[in-house]
Amino acid sequence: MENKKVLSMIQPSGLPTLGNYLGALKNWSNVAAEYDCAFAVADLHAITVRQDPQKFKKQIFDMYSLLLALGLKPEKNIIFVQSQVPTHAQLAWILDCYTQFGEMSRMTQFKDKSKAHPENINVGLFAYPALMAADILLYQADYVPVGADQKQHLEITRDIAERFNGLYGDTFTVPEPLIVETGARIMSLQDPTKKMSKSDPNPKGYISIFDGKDIIAKRIKSAVTDSEACVRFAEGKDGVNNLMSIYSCCTGKTNEEIEAEFAGQGYGIFKQAVADAVIEELGPLQDEFARITADRAYVEDCMKQGADTAYRISSRTLAKVMKKVGYYQFKK
Repeated sequence: MENKKVLSMIQPSGLPTLGNYLGALKNWSNVAAEYDCAFAVADLHAITVRQDPQKFKKQIFDMYSLLLALGLKPEKNIIFVQSQVPTHAQLAWILDCYTQFGEMSRMTQFKDKSKAHPENINVGLFAYPALMAADILLYQADYVPVGADQKQHLEITRDIAERFNGLYGDTFTVPEPLIVETGARIMSLQDPTKKMSKSDPNPKGYISIFDGKDIIAKRIKSAVTDSEACVRFAEGKDGVNNLMSIYSCCTGKTNEEIEAEFAGQGYGIFKQAVADAVIEELGPLQDEFARITADRAYVEDCMKQGADTAYRISSRTLAKVMKKVGYYQFKK
């Protein structure tokens, strides 16, 4: 019996935060062990926002290297860069023509990003969900891990697939959301009512997974808490709850165990322990990333192999779609 297929993609818009890592990336190797997985750097999606070319090129290389550093194996998984597989853009155009303007207009992410970048409300930003649908449907993915902010995009992918299948017969696998065991939702260190994000205007609000020990310690030390000076998980203690969630993800301890460990101790001791746990958690990943990025030839070889495999597999789906639509194709 074949394993179910899973597709996961990440944009190369800077290196991920501690929240990205604990909430999702840390678990990708577990997903890879259970399913047939394709992992990709979603660089086509990234240019809906203007990018500095040289910086962007480095970010793509670094993000691909990070996928390898996470322990994802190129010999077992398909690991590729989206722009190096032209079938994505080709199928996206076809799916654009099977997606209604009203459907796209209702996408909340388009509305949010239009407000954030009013000077650059481009067609790519509007049509983004059709490209995402192409990404998923090309590989006949059974499951897609999605966060709350991507759930709407998976729903429109399902609608597009079902519409196409209804017109032309069974063509696409209709994907389901994959609910995997994840870390807690990690919040900003300065405003724990908001999700930790690298776009936070206050750099003290987040930790990058490649920050050094001193920066990690300093940001944890300056994290917002409260005046109670008691380490306990409770409503209204957002800052302490967030630090407890981080500590729990790094150590595997429950909230009850954490409360017992720091009973009668102040926030200073607790914050130091959280910082030490984060540093210990990220250390091996940082070392592996440094080792991999130092071998550019190895990274590029993996990239080429991944792109070749992804193209071979996705081309089958694209050829099937083009035949059903009626495009003239040469016999092989």
